[in-house]
Amino acid sequence: MSNTQEDLIRRTYRVENATPDNIAPFGALIGPRAAVRPSDVGYYAGAVSTGRQVDFQCDTRVDLTYATLKRRPLEVHYMERHAMHTQTFLPLGNKPFLAILAPPCEDDLPNFDAIKAFRFEGDTGLCLHRGTWHEFPFPLEDDTHVLVLLSSQTSQDLKQRAPNGIEAFGPDLDKKDITLRAGLCLVLDYPD
Repeated sequence: MSNTQEDLIRRTYRVENATPDNIAPFGALIGPRAAVRPSDVGYYAGAVSTGRQVDFQCDTRVDLTYATLKRRPLEVHYMERHAMHTQTFLPLGNKPFLAILAPPCEDDLPNFDAIKAFRFEGDTGLCLHRGTWHEFPFPLEDDTHVLVLLSSQTSQDLKQRAPNGIEAFGPDLDKKDITLRAGLCLVLDYPD
């Protein structure tokens, strides 16, 4: 199926502020806006407060990837999901970002009616559930820095391109070109 820009159906998703409740179907927040399960380790006379906020999971070695993001059009042509880990995005430098997410499903493509778009404050990260469909975050400012926790398997899977040269698949990665497969361009509705 070949689609030109004129043939694409554009679906627009309004961006809402990420909260623990509205993110729950997709993953969990990390940072001061999220719930903390306190863990008092008993050191530093109370000067250090720690707590567990997410249950990060990975079936392989973990890669910590540092990404510098430039602004790009708020259009989504690809979505991906991971079976072997709970990919996590941690902003550095207090710059906000946007994310578009669809809940995990057994289908070959995301449920386009269940997609939501969110704004994350620069002090708040995101840990995705296994299988959550997503696109790489969209920065609101150039030179937004994000630390990405992902499986080393995903790093390998990204090198294994599908015969069309666009998509990538592997044990931990299912990266689909939704423009090619569904004739859709997803657009985030967020003021410039």
